[in-house]
Amino acid sequence: MTQKPYGVDPPSLPKTLGVMDGVAIAASSTAATTSIGIGLGVTAGVVGLHLPAIMLLAFLPILGIAGAFSRLNRVEPNAGNGYVWVGRSLSPWLGFLVGWASIVATVAFLAYTTAVTGSAMIQLAGEAGLRTVAGLALDPGSTAQTTAVGVVVLVAVTLTAVTGVRSAARLQGGLLVFEYVVLLGFCGYGIVAGPHPFSLSWFDPFQIPSATALAQGLLLSVFCYWGFEAAFSVNEEVRDPRDASRAGTITLVTMLGLFVLGSVAFQRVLSEDELAGHGAEGLAFLGNRLADQPLAALPLVALMFSAVASLQAGVIPTARGMFAMSRDRTLGPVWSRVSARYGTPAIGTLLIGATAVVVATLSLVIPRLADMIMATVNAVGIVVALSYALIALAAAARFRGLLREDWREGIRAVVLPTLSALALLGLGGYLTWSFYTSTDHFEVSADNGWFLLLAPTVMIASGFLAAAWAKWVRRSPYFTTGQGTDADAPQLLATPN
Repeated sequence: MTQKPYGVDPPSLPKTLGVMDGVAIAASSTAATTSIGIGLGVTAGVVGLHLPAIMLLAFLPILGIAGAFSRLNRVEPNAGNGYVWVGRSLSPWLGFLVGWASIVATVAFLAYTTAVTGSAMIQLAGEAGLRTVAGLALDPGSTAQTTAVGVVVLVAVTLTAVTGVRSAARLQGGLLVFEYVVLLGFCGYGIVAGPHPFSLSWFDPFQIPSATALAQGLLLSVFCYWGFEAAFSVNEEVRDPRDASRAGTITLVTMLGLFVLGSVAFQRVLSEDELAGHGAEGLAFLGNRLADQPLAALPLVALMFSAVASLQAGVIPTARGMFAMSRDRTLGPVWSRVSARYGTPAIGTLLIGATAVVVATLSLVIPRLADMIMATVNAVGIVVALSYALIALAAAARFRGLLREDWREGIRAVVLPTLSALALLGLGGYLTWSFYTSTDHFEVSADNGWFLLLAPTVMIASGFLAAAWAKWVRRSPYFTTGQGTDADAPQLLATPN
């Protein structure tokens, strides 16, 4: 039965999207070009020349998580997805934590991507010969400069997201086509023409230097795959809920192919020191090694497009998740106000963008972009691993009866998600302990374990505080039933033309 926490039929969103719209949103959120252009260099600094191995290894638990998402979405499509599924199957407190973790992790990601976007634009300006503005030397490694430029872009894409998911999906689709053509062209050429010999040891995870390097490399790789579930955040706006599952699966498999292709290409073209030493400028460095200007600038343009698209794709699912939580009165009513003109949670979308601007500004406490990226990725990776694990356990709990009815389906629906959850929980726990024992003092530095633990600790602790407020102050019915408002509730506002 449809819940009515505000005493009226809860708001819903117009169903206008198809499977390819979901792919565009999920692929933009995963941002393969950004992950390859920046993430591979950062990961190589941890695991050395074993990028293909770590990408393949991380895909295994993520595949189990994707299966859990698809099966849960099949029986209960809801814009809140993990928040609703975990609340029903495990605990409302854990369900709220999953919803909250998605919000705070995406806001941190938006702040990180804002700086990455600014860095790409400053690098492009340098390639065009513009290296100073008003006497200020432009530095693509400066957090202050990259954030200032990126904030302008974040504001623009937030306004675009307000006008509707379909228009955003069309924009992202166009950007993706350009990105992938450039990415496939340069990586394919790099594999053929790279000066460094190919080695099967690149695919051997047992040659990674240490258990800590393996764990941190896996966490960084999980972060690279993170975002495929954005397809499920618009599952109330697709014409058929199965389209969201198809979009998520297509995106995930595509990302695997691109990440393995990119990692092999990078290691064929660049040495280990070059890979680890260029971090946020890795894709531009690869382009310059393979081509002369102006062709060498194309990977940088693709990186910029990827960052812009992922900014927009980050705003969209977060606003939808908060829409679902507001509908259940676990968050304030402002988040579930649907624009009569655009059919979107417009005010919520604007607030998400504004919050990301504030967090991006706070990140200026870390002056070097490379350090800010490392700190953000580690924090988000731990929180995402916890969230994924809880959703997988929710699927296992919900479909456990299949073990008695059909053992093959039971393995797919229960055993594989459980193993994936345990792997991610073990990974997060090991890294947490590793960071905690790596130092005896706190310091604002990407090399300080206590600093790396601060952000995920604040994210998770603030979730329990917000849950307590929702339960005892807002008196949300969600904490009594664990169930979210029906996705098929009658629509209050007219669907826009």
